[in-house]
Amino acid sequence: MHCLLVYDIPDDRKRTKIADACLDYGLDRIQFSAFTGRLQSTHQEELMLKIRKILGKKPGNVQLFRLCSEDWESRIVIAQ
Repeated sequence: MHCLLVYDIPDDRKRTKIADACLDYGLDRIQFSAFTGRLQSTHQEELMLKIRKILGKKPGNVQLFRLCSEDWESRIVIAQ
């Protein structure tokens, strides 16, 4: 399933660790704080648990959106 993960993390070290976790799960960075890719449901849950552990008690907002194939194919992209 295609996923979009976005986050707003004020702590630089935590933000870097979360970005590394996203890359470890095979997601591609599309913005400084946004990643996309295909993840099975179990990997989505694992990644979010890992991110929760990384964040600990620090403030942050992490959102994972699951996108069906139809929504993914209908996206509009401008990349230069």
